[in-house]
Amino acid sequence: MGIITDFMGMLFGNHRNVLAETAEVFRENSENAGARAADVQTTVLRQFAAEFSGNRKGWFDRFIDGLNRLPRPLMAFGTLALIAASMVDPIWFAARMQGLALVPEPLWWLMGAIVSFYFGARHQAKGQEFQQSIADTMARTGQVTANIQALTAVAPPAPPSTHAKPLAFTTENAALQEWQAQNGS
Repeated sequence: MGIITDFMGMLFGNHRNVLAETAEVFRENSENAGARAADVQTTVLRQFAAEFSGNRKGWFDRFIDGLNRLPRPLMAFGTLALIAASMVDPIWFAARMQGLALVPEPLWWLMGAIVSFYFGARHQAKGQEFQQSIADTMARTGQVTANIQALTAVAPPAPPSTHAKPLAFTTENAALQEWQAQNGS
């Protein structure tokens, strides 16, 4: 018995696990790797959120953002207004369209490029703002989780749940009544 005890003490004694330590030479400890990866991700998200945390907008920026929101609705409503105008006063509408027919093709290309760049730049700016808001949210996730755990720790325990019997529906359906009778509902 002493030899087995000495052998087990050699493998698992002194608060060490020789087998696990030897295995870690050949294979990474996945639990420690996960903890390190979580630490790296948390650090990166905090640093990313810190870069954008002081970006508060003033009244001028908010005013310009409001103006930037106008072109799309104005173009949509303008197109609907042109369709309505073509039905209300076809002569007036036809005269305006004849004027548009005289616009040279390079000017149409230029207008298309301007509109495309405007909406493309706006899409990119809004996408970056969205990513910034995600980074801010992710940076606060750890604190929110800690707060929830603290609140859960002081909350009274929930009473044991009782499984409620499903409601029995009354119906004139004979097949359903037979099925309910067979299943004890």
